[in-house]
Amino acid sequence: MRVALMIEGQEDVTWEDWVALADACERSGVEALFRSDHYLSVMGEGERGALDAWAVINALAARTTKLHLGTMVSPTSFRHPSVLARLVIAADHVSGGRVSLGMGTGWSEIEHSASGFPFLSMKERMDVLEEQLEIVHDGYFGDGGPFSFKGEHYELTDLKARPRPVAQPHPPLIMGGAAGPRAARLAARYADEYNTVMPTLDEIRERKANIDAACEKAGREPIPFTIMTAASVGKAHPEATETWINGSVDEVKARLDELAAVGVSGVYLQLQEHRDLEMVELIGRALS
Repeated sequence: MRVALMIEGQEDVTWEDWVALADACERSGVEALFRSDHYLSVMGEGERGALDAWAVINALAARTTKLHLGTMVSPTSFRHPSVLARLVIAADHVSGGRVSLGMGTGWSEIEHSASGFPFLSMKERMDVLEEQLEIVHDGYFGDGGPFSFKGEHYELTDLKARPRPVAQPHPPLIMGGAAGPRAARLAARYADEYNTVMPTLDEIRERKANIDAACEKAGREPIPFTIMTAASVGKAHPEATETWINGSVDEVKARLDELAAVGVSGVYLQLQEHRDLEMVELIGRALS
């Protein structure tokens, strides 16, 4: 099972913190370091902020050698799809093919208002996501031939995206959510992985079945199904619920086995304190 560290970058994670986290991951054998893509704290802490997700990923890509990097997830409302795709491809080149792109609709109205981003209805945000997925997947991650698109929100004419991605066939594209009908259909069409947040075992079974069914209908093999959940490794967290990965190294190993048994192929562990590098080392030990 693939295990990645997941950091909420909007909670005052400094550049020095990112460097320390990346170094700890590479030193401890943690395969991947992912981050949220927010500009404001989602914990109500108005004085906390974030360095831009893709600026940080590009910088980390230049100073790491084996660590996989990515977002979980980048809201479509923050960037034009051409800007987003070019940032990802830049990181792909800098890293030698070690990045993934998570895409989502965005959800924090306060964050959008503070930065001047339009906050559309859920239906409209899904419409924007669908258009961006097609542009990024087919236009920038596609065969490089002329690509034109005309939708309600975006229009591109005769795009010949260069440079081509290093990762083949392209940087992995991740979608996330609760695997509703529309999301499942889009994932089956565009995604290389589907992720769901803090699920129970029953929710995993149900959501994975939805994604698998959509893939079958689209005529493709099931895509990897992953989860993101809070984690406390090496010590029990007082606020842990049944959806956490929590406890001793042996307990964490047993929990990962339990998740694998219901079809989970990867886990993103949300570290509760981004300066707790000892826990990064314990996570590496749990994977050994």
